[in-house]
Formats: sequence, C-alpha cells, structure tokens
Amino acid sequence: MKEKLRIIVGLGKTGLSCARYLHSLGEVFMVTDSRQTPPGLAEFRAEFPEVALELGGFREETLVNASELIVSPGISLQTLEIQVAINAGVGITGDIDIFSRAVQRPIVAVTGSNGKSTVVSLLGAMAREAGINVSVGGNLDGAEASPALDLLRLKPADLYILELSSFQLETTRNLGAEAAVILNVSDDHMDRYSNLQEYQNAKQRIFLGCRQVVVNRDDAASIPRIAPPSATTHSYGLDVPQYNSWGIVRAGQQDYLAFGDEKLIAASELKIAGKHNLSNALAALALGTAIGLPRHCMLVTLRKFPGLPHRCQWIRNLRGVDYYNDSKGTNVGASMVAVESLGELVKGRIVLIAGGVDKGADFSPMQPVVEKFVKLAVLIGRDAKKIAIVLKDVTETIFAETLPDAVAVSAARAVPGDAVLLSPACASFDMFTDFTHRGHVFTEAVEGLP
Repeated sequence: MKEKLRIIVGLGKTGLSCARYLHSLGEVFMVTDSRQTPPGLAEFRAEFPEVALELGGFREETLVNASELIVSPGISLQTLEIQVAINAGVGITGDIDIFSRAVQRPIVAVTGSNGKSTVVSLLGAMAREAGINVSVGGNLDGAEASPALDLLRLKPADLYILELSSFQLETTRNLGAEAAVILNVSDDHMDRYSNLQEYQNAKQRIFLGCRQVVVNRDDAASIPRIAPPSATTHSYGLDVPQYNSWGIVRAGQQDYLAFGDEKLIAASELKIAGKHNLSNALAALALGTAIGLPRHCMLVTLRKFPGLPHRCQWIRNLRGVDYYNDSKGTNVGASMVAVESLGELVKGRIVLIAGGVDKGADFSPMQPVVEKFVKLAVLIGRDAKKIAIVLKDVTETIFAETLPDAVAVSAARAVPGDAVLLSPACASFDMFTDFTHRGHVFTEAVEGLP
C-alpha cells in the first residue's frame, strides 16, 4: 500500500516556507498547485529536486489519499477538490497552525482589515528598543519579514509578532497567543467570503486559546466572541480613556496619547500622521503593555518610527503639490481612512488615483469622504467603471489607461496646496504583480514628472 504523505496545496512564498520546514524535519511530502508555473517554482525545484510536484490543477485522487493537507492562504477551503478531501476525512492545516504547535516562545498575533503591518512593525521596533530578541513575520511584507515557518529556521527568538490574514486563520485550530487583537473589520475579500459575517468569523479565530485580548473600542467587530473566559482584556480607542485603558486626551490645542488620565505623548510628536495611525499607535501600546514592554521604550520608539512604505508615504512636493503613495490601500476602508487623514492635513483638495480589482467590494461607503475632500478621481484598472458609477455624483471622475498616465493627468489638474494620492481601494493583480509593484510604478512616475 502506497504511503500517505502530507501534501502542500499551493506553492508561492508560504508553500515554499512549508516545504523548507517539512524538509528540515526530514519528512517526505509532495506539493500541488492549480497553476502551471506558480510563484516560487524555480526556487522550489532548485532546493527540492526530489520532491514530487503536481501542477496545472488539483486532482481529487491525490488529495483524498493525503495524510494531511497543508493549505496555503491563497487557496480557498471551498475549492471543490479540497472539499472532497475534507469529506473523505483528510485533515486540514496551514502554516500558522503548524507554527503555533511548534513554537516554544510567546506569540503576539495581529489581524484586521487595515493597519496590521504598521502595528506589527511598530511593536517589533518597541520590543527591539527594549532589548528583546524578537522576530516579526507571518503575512507581513517587507525586508525584515518572513513567513512564520521560516522564522523557526532562523536563530530562535524570545518573542514572535505575527501579522495574520483571515485566510491564514481559517486553518488555525488553537493559536494560543500570549496577546491577540483584531484591529478593525471592514468590507474586504468579498470575492472569497459569502458575506461580512463569514469574514469576521475567520478573524475571530485569532482569539482561540489566547491569554490576553486587546480590544478596539471604536470597532465592535474587534470584541472577542471565542476567547477563553480567563483571558485578560486591554482596550484602546480614539475617545477619552477610562481607568486602565488607552485613548486620546485633548489639552489646549493638542491631542495626547494617554493611559487613563495620564498624558504620555503628544500626537504631534509621532512621525506617522492621521487618526488611523493614532489608533495604530494605541494598539501597539496596549499590546506592548500586555507583554510587559517598558513604557519608556515604547514611547521612544513612537517618536522615531517612520511608518511603512506604500502606506500614505510622502513621495515629493512638486510646484506646491504633495504626492502620496498609499498602494497598500487595497480595500474600501483603507482608502477611506487615507483620504480622510490626508484631507484633514492638506490646505487644498485631493486628486485621488484609484482602481484595480474590486474583490467584490461595495464602494458606496467612500462617497461622503470623497465628496468632502476629493476634487477629481482618476480611475484605472479592471473595475474602474464600477467605482465611477458610485463616485460620479460626488466628484469628477475620469479614466486613465495606465498608472503613469494617471499620474500625468493628476499632475496637470492639481494646483499648489493640493495632494495627489494613490489609494486604489482595490487589489493590484490586474495590472501589477502586487501592491508593492504598483507603489514602485507610481513612485517612479511621480519622480519622473518634469
């Protein structure tokens, strides 16, 4: 009888990390992908020439004969062949599930529709300031980040801070985080979930087995429904904090981040701007306090943390017009926050560049902030017309064939005091490899303006 193997379903960055981890344990496994040439294929073949590969489609007979399926986050569990395997009794896991069972050190887990990367990176910087040997990763992008299982192959850390997507949490059975938070939930990934509740349910899995919960008072979806009764709760919000919680206190003309009635740092001292980043800073403070980081180290970090690329990142000022790259604004909620935060800062109005793949999103919530702050929406990508239909009654809309074309049009229409903002409210994969690629193309076009 043929030996049953663990099968990695979906290659890419996560699948490759799973392969490296299983190989380090001496396990025999195989990999399957619905694509003929998935990302990471060349690296995989170079590292694991002896490992069996099935490409170009999932085969029921392969999956139902697995000992376990390790499903990459990009693959829906509703995929027909995976459902057949589940119904046949095959177990399902994912990289975070494997990580949580293997790691011996505390995990801080962060999810949410927006702000995850900023909070994880900020908290990681706070931990380093405190002299802690920390590793950050998971769904996090950037130079310092790695898939969770790759972190285990590096030198051991004393603390792991993970950004987790709803897709990763779907296959996570009992994370057991020391501290966990859902920062916020807004309409996203509706091409993968049947409704917003299903998306929220996936996010809620972050609280399974956690010891401390951090709650955003400004978003009811952050309240845990499945955390252990023994879990300690910490809370933050943009309102005035009550005793033993985090919030904002106004004194004179200045807002302060505060714990209870204790003012800690002026909002103007932060390098990351906007209300959403005040919320992100408070989340990091609450999480850091939950795991025992010294407060002075956290405040030192807040004063120097520069923010992350592609997240309302200032690019240049040209003839009195500021240009901002918010390519990471891949959903409606993120783009609304970017428009509102920037709109409150600039003297003039915003020229917004948006569009791409809508992921089944409803753009109508954008109408009020667009009407208030945006003088022109320059729309690109596959679903540009859907956005135009929603925004045409609240601002002028025009179309551009390419992102550089959109930059050129925006530059021609903006006047001194205005800002040009790329915040697409959409995924990027119709025109770009990912949001980072989109942001680089925007930045190059802006830097090339005469």
